[in-house]
Amino acid sequence: MDSSKPQYSLRRVGHPFTKDYKVYFERNADKIAVSPFHDIPLHHDEARNVFNMVVEVPRWTNAKFEISRGKSMNPITQDTLDGNPRFTRSCFPYKGYIWNYGALPQTWEDPHYTDPDTDAKGDNDPIDACEIGRAIAKTGDVKQVKILGVLGLLDEGETDWKLIVIDVTDPLADKLHDINDVEKHLPGLLDATRDWFRIYMVPNGYPPNEYALEGKFMDKPYALKVVKECSEAWRRLVDGKVEKGGISLHNTTLSGTPGKLDPKDVGLPADENLSPAPVPQELEEWFYVDRERLEDDKKLVHGDGSLYITLDLA
Repeated sequence: MDSSKPQYSLRRVGHPFTKDYKVYFERNADKIAVSPFHDIPLHHDEARNVFNMVVEVPRWTNAKFEISRGKSMNPITQDTLDGNPRFTRSCFPYKGYIWNYGALPQTWEDPHYTDPDTDAKGDNDPIDACEIGRAIAKTGDVKQVKILGVLGLLDEGETDWKLIVIDVTDPLADKLHDINDVEKHLPGLLDATRDWFRIYMVPNGYPPNEYALEGKFMDKPYALKVVKECSEAWRRLVDGKVEKGGISLHNTTLSGTPGKLDPKDVGLPADENLSPAPVPQELEEWFYVDRERLEDDKKLVHGDGSLYITLDLA
């Protein structure tokens, strides 16, 4: 399979940075609509452990795009916070997301299952991936990646695995085979990743996140085990063997599953590719989070200029 040729095209509806924005996927080979959650295969090359990754948030950007669990065909939409499109605040020394951020298709972190290593249930989403290659991706890109390791985040008490992956075409890909190679060739990136996930919600009034496994990055074999477990959980979900809650199981390729639709009956809207809506100025503000004082009873967050917020997170 030639990974240099895009296998999927996008149908973008509405203005980016609005609640109406949706990104649908179409398979180029036969022009049928596909779900990035259920139809795009987990493996690009299973024998070589090459996986597909759906990019949601490009590096250095702030808009929190994600695969929609509840909408039919699971388009990418922008998450909301307090009823408004959600933007992740930039915290010193970072600008937006520090990797290409997305998810592996055909995986699911089961909210009914308590992981014995994290002592917490899954967060009900596909497993997240941080792609650390040098290229800046676009929302909706489907990258072929290899897995290097994983970090166990506890987000509001739920297991939220963060895979560390790299695009197989990246110049460093041949040198990175496991999590220790990341520290060797990109020293500081793993520490920055741990720090980023710890503080990124603090400017919104949330306490710093906690980690399972003492915040240790686990190696490739462990990460592959986690992905296998999440793939098996997704299989139970899409086969209708567990409660789906509000998740749409609509797909066009999985014969015999409850959500299988006839591709001829799935009409995608035309690609509009509209200009982004204006972003409110306050969402562009920069925050300084004092890591040492974050451990005190009073947590202080400093923005640029006149902004100074005291958050009582005790």
